[in-house]
Amino acid sequence: MCGIYGFFDRSAQNLSEQALAAMGTSLIHRGPDDSGTFTAPGVAIGNRRLSIIDIAGGHQPFVSDDGRIALVQNGEIFNHVELRAEAQRQGVRFQSDHSDTEVLLRLFEREGLAFLPRLNGMFAIAIWDGRDPERPRLHLVRDRIGVKPLFVHDDGQGILFGSEIKAVLAALPGRSALDLPALQHYLAYNYVPPPFTLFEGIRHVMPGTVLTVDGTGSHTHRWWSLSEQTPTPQNFTAWQEACLALLDDAVRLRLRADVPFGAFLSGGVDSSSVVALMARHMREPARTFCIGFPDPRFDESPYAREAAQRFGTTHRERIVQPDMLDDWGRVLWHCDQPHGDASFMPTREVSRLAVQDVKVVLTGDGGDELFAGYDKYASFQADPALRDLPAADFARHYVEHTGLFGEQARAALFQPWLRQKLADVDSVRDVAAPWFEQAAHFDRVNQMLFLDMMLLLPGNNLVKPDRMGMSVSLEARTPFLDWRMMEFAFRAPGDTKLKDGDKKHWFKRAVEPLIGADLAHRKKQMFTVPIGEWFRGPRKAWLADLLFAPTALGAQLFNADTVRKLFDDHVSGAANHTRELRALAALELWAQQFEPMLPT
Repeated sequence: MCGIYGFFDRSAQNLSEQALAAMGTSLIHRGPDDSGTFTAPGVAIGNRRLSIIDIAGGHQPFVSDDGRIALVQNGEIFNHVELRAEAQRQGVRFQSDHSDTEVLLRLFEREGLAFLPRLNGMFAIAIWDGRDPERPRLHLVRDRIGVKPLFVHDDGQGILFGSEIKAVLAALPGRSALDLPALQHYLAYNYVPPPFTLFEGIRHVMPGTVLTVDGTGSHTHRWWSLSEQTPTPQNFTAWQEACLALLDDAVRLRLRADVPFGAFLSGGVDSSSVVALMARHMREPARTFCIGFPDPRFDESPYAREAAQRFGTTHRERIVQPDMLDDWGRVLWHCDQPHGDASFMPTREVSRLAVQDVKVVLTGDGGDELFAGYDKYASFQADPALRDLPAADFARHYVEHTGLFGEQARAALFQPWLRQKLADVDSVRDVAAPWFEQAAHFDRVNQMLFLDMMLLLPGNNLVKPDRMGMSVSLEARTPFLDWRMMEFAFRAPGDTKLKDGDKKHWFKRAVEPLIGADLAHRKKQMFTVPIGEWFRGPRKAWLADLLFAPTALGAQLFNADTVRKLFDDHVSGAANHTRELRALAALELWAQQFEPMLPT
């Protein structure tokens, strides 16, 4: 796990040493153990390293013997052992003992980018290829589903890239402008959907793509797409066997590390399944971590203890005070963008607990999106009027009813000048509709899941373990998002995942022999904190000061009467506007950290 950064200038001009150093310094929390840079005329690639595999021999960048190729990566290649062995049989020599990053370099030397589909891992990779002196180029590669982040700024003259937006900002002069369409999308989705960011001119390198930059411009190539799967009729017994075998092997591969590792354990079906499979492959007890709350409505620690006892883990838990709002600003600094999701804060707390003992944790992230674990999926399936909607209407209905501020609510929220600026911006047409088009051959359940795989995961749910883990230099690994598991899940029809309101219909039955009926079928409990109640009580004044300050960003963007009504109706109990107020508060706290300018 690391942070990567760098630049490429199309006229071979160099970035200042101070700017390059600032990019690296901004990522030190991602890689406190080591650092390195490679430079050539008009290009630099750098790395801040959290040493996990081949601690002594894994220094980055890796450079080819002739000095014409250099490579850095953020992440891990879990099948690097098999890829190295195959290359060695073909006569390839390695300098490191077992670095997964050197495997990438040697494969690129032999195959170019054709090796990418063979990788099983989570990664963001930067490759400088100077073998053609007339046309040097930079390849920026992102893993299939966006477990590892990668951002880019391209002004036509050159590009800046980094694992976090703050690395790009460190090399840009002055303050960045607020991206207004991205702001609308944030309010529509409750997170900023990729490729957008709230910083004008900064975008994600999208999951499953390569961005190649050379003197002629920038060119994007998609090297993997989940939409290529075709759902086919399934037999439960065969499906169960295949599912457990795939998940077992995904867990096995993710236990490769030269440092202590463990797992987050909530006692839910996903994390329990991961820990049960870890126990199969480990000689010593797995280390598991959980936080709990004094309020039993939000406390999963009893279930985690039950799972820990069942699987014989060395378990640590901490009961924490639920009011974490004093840490919210720091959380958003690590995220680079606002998120209306309150679970980032407890995720940071459990990361703080785990990093005292380990440097790597396995998590259950991705299981809900693969196998339909959220209530919203069941709500949609229960509405017969939605089943026969045309695709475009279904997409709009899904976004409007699972997002945050709908079209009419945004119109009431925006000041007239902002409403006019965004008159041609449509948060369904411009963001979700293209993904729904790719999923046209899926049934309605898989269409919903596909959209969340493409937007919710890289835009929010995978940001959480990455940034909150990296905020304390902890690596998070996600077995459910092994590419084989993802493709397997989307070859299964929707009624295997959601049937008559039963979420994770087949998956729970498949893992029941592994984890027991109680854990397999326990009601899902959201990992969150009762912010809405605090807004009505001990944090009412805090929220009012944040939202209604004369210097607040919202004072320049939003209708004051609309925001005041949201606040008043919520604190009086006339309505529950927790999600709306949470998102507006996150936006203000983010603005305090990054001080964006309003575009002219």
